[in-house]
Amino acid sequence: MKIFSTLTSRKEEFVPADGKTVRMYVCGITPYAPAHVGHAMSYITFDAVRRYLEHKGWQVKHVQNFTDIDDKIIDRASRTNVDPSSLAEQHIEEFYREMDSLNIKRATVYPRATQELPQIIAMIEGLIEKEYAYASKGDVYYRVRKKQGYGSLSKRTLEGMQAGARVEVGVQKEHPMDFALWKGAKPGEQSWPSPWGPGRPGWHIECSAMSLHHLGEQLDIHGGGQDLIFPHHENEIAQSEAYTGKSPFSRIWMHNGLLQLGEEKMSKSLGNLVTVKEALEKFSADALRLFILGNHYRNPLKFSTEAVEAADKGAARLRGAGRADLKSAPTEDGKGASPSLATPGVPLQETWRGVDAAPFKQRFVEAMDDDFNTPQAIAALFDLSREINGAAAEGGEVAQAQATLRELAGVLGLTLEEKKAAQSDAAPFIELLIELRGELRKAKRFDLADKVRDRLTSQGVSLEDTAQGTRWRMGR
Repeated sequence: MKIFSTLTSRKEEFVPADGKTVRMYVCGITPYAPAHVGHAMSYITFDAVRRYLEHKGWQVKHVQNFTDIDDKIIDRASRTNVDPSSLAEQHIEEFYREMDSLNIKRATVYPRATQELPQIIAMIEGLIEKEYAYASKGDVYYRVRKKQGYGSLSKRTLEGMQAGARVEVGVQKEHPMDFALWKGAKPGEQSWPSPWGPGRPGWHIECSAMSLHHLGEQLDIHGGGQDLIFPHHENEIAQSEAYTGKSPFSRIWMHNGLLQLGEEKMSKSLGNLVTVKEALEKFSADALRLFILGNHYRNPLKFSTEAVEAADKGAARLRGAGRADLKSAPTEDGKGASPSLATPGVPLQETWRGVDAAPFKQRFVEAMDDDFNTPQAIAALFDLSREINGAAAEGGEVAQAQATLRELAGVLGLTLEEKKAAQSDAAPFIELLIELRGELRKAKRFDLADKVRDRLTSQGVSLEDTAQGTRWRMGR
């Protein structure tokens, strides 16, 4: 398989360094506010990456941090008169619940900066000893001019960075681009003891120390959003390679595109966000995952209710094809199902004795092996679902093909389950009302038929009239 690496700007052949275990680090949230759908885009992306790597037979040691020491946490806690640690803990617990609801697998380890201070301080001391860092009035800075190749990830030169840099008044740096490894505490701020006085670690050193502690000196994959390339990931490389003396810090650098609301990226700082909680109140996890994975991970994606609703309908089609009780429902004119449900250019099987899922599985694997091309992988799932529906309508054997559909959907983290509700108990009554609606439409009592549909919709039951009859699902 090949994965595009931001560092080399090309697709690289990938196998884990030891041939068995993929060491993957993904930058986590700063827990000072609710997670938004932009966060979900990144974590759904890397969840699919992890699931596929595991599907290929590799183990994945997935480390994802919580930046629970940060200026944003301190500022928010001060404004709301809340203890910073309590604020962070509240949002970390919310994050776990919401990621679980999105069917995102838990990382192997979720290290927190507050729990890794000995490792962080030791790394800073090592960088000072190697003369890659220096202390200045209670702060410690990284010496960027000493690191050869600084800027290689972001394709920037030090001169170009310096031209746009501003040096804070009263801060004594050797170079404008030198960045903080340790920040001396201001009066009243949360702080921890260190050899340089009370203070807190800088953002960049936290990730370097945590990845070193839990994954070792070199990673197979380092992931995050494209907005982290500079300065965060650039600085991680500088710190880690200087400290260990080994290069590259990560063999592959993966960066997902950013979610946009309108023309700007979705972010807390801009205030133009939709929280994960708000999204899950409207849509199923499958709908959100299909919306995000229907776009190649390196491309930007515009969020809209209409786009997620379209993905929700797609999720319903996959769910319908994967249902164990899938069977042909008579159409309202009594003539039975249409024999061809395929999209133009995608032929159905010549015989309905059964569905051969192997070609679709091969397409899925080839797509995912090509830099996790989830749009093409999903297209293979939809084409397989059309084959299944067509075969089922003709009484063909579809159980094995359905098993393949569910297996491959699971690789993308799709459950193919209805949004949780008392669906099984309600099913007989819903089907009775759908049958009544069909009789009303045959009798041209469209006003009453529409009332039945509207009442079902108000109770969270969506209807879809197809050539095979009327299908229903729970959720919008």
